[in-house]
This record gives sequence, C-alpha cells and structure tokens, in this order.
Amino acid sequence: MTPTSEATDRVQLVFSLFDADGNGYLEQADFDLMSDRVTAAVPAARDAVKERLTASFGGYWDTLRTELDANGDGRISPEEFTSVVLDPQRFDTAVDEFAEALAAMGDPEGDGFVARSEFIALMLAIGFERSNIETLFDAFGPDDGDRIRAATWADGIRDYYRPEKSGIPGDHLTAGLSG
Repeated sequence: MTPTSEATDRVQLVFSLFDADGNGYLEQADFDLMSDRVTAAVPAARDAVKERLTASFGGYWDTLRTELDANGDGRISPEEFTSVVLDPQRFDTAVDEFAEALAAMGDPEGDGFVARSEFIALMLAIGFERSNIETLFDAFGPDDGDRIRAATWADGIRDYYRPEKSGIPGDHLTAGLSG
C-alpha cells in the first residue's frame, strides 16, 4: 500500500513532536518526557487515567523499539520511523491503546466527552500548533457545550496513523507546516 502524501506529512509531524529532546532520534527518554508533559496537562484527570496514559506511552515506545530499531541502537531514526506509515498493522495495538488513553485523559469527568479546554491543553502538551488544534477540534463537530465525544477523538487518532487516509480531521494538524 502506498501511503497518501497526507499520511506521510502526519507521520513526519509526529516524529518531530515525539522527539521531545530534539536530538533527531526517538528514544525512551523522549516518551518519558512526553508522558510527563501530557499527564500534567489535565491536573483534574484521575490517577488511574494518568497511569494508563503513561503506560500507553511506554507501550508505544516498546512497540517502536521492537518493530523498527533495525540496527539495535536503542533509538529510532526518521527513516526507521517512516515504517509506521508503510506497515501500520504492526502498530495497531499500541496506537489503539494510546488513542483510548489520550481520549480518556481529556475526559476527567468520565462522561464520554472531551471539552475544548482539555483537548487544547493535551494537544499543546504534545506540541501541536494551537491554530491547528482549534481547527481539528472544530472538525470533530463539537456539541452545544463545546465538547466532542471521546470516542470520536480516539477514532481520529487511529485514522491519523492510517496510510490510506486523506482528507481526515487529523490532516488539519499539518496545515501551514513546512515539511
């Protein structure tokens, strides 16, 4: 399967954001740092939800290291990471857990909805551009209370990693960014 150009852009953006220390590689320390930033973004989230998100970051890293670290150096290069978009089935379990855990983090009341404020806080903690975050939230179709369904967000995260997808809400995250 040939990935869409939008999918390639999405994966390149995720790599740059997950490279939390900016050294050009993904390493466990990046996922630990990202986990700390993101779990701190919604202080009202329950401890169990924060622990689940922390575990999902760890699981995501473990999957990347196991599946992509071709040379065994304990870090993932941009070239190695591109395999995510070329063979997403290898990452479905890690992406599913991450999607569910992140959406749950944005739902501190546990009512199945994510308010704009929590959504923005989490997405800023990950490193996305605020204007793109706002546009993405609007694309998910918020209700009259300015909330989106947590399940809608989780599905949007899953779609973000699908190579055949284009024209999805997640594409708003790469708008205006140079590649």
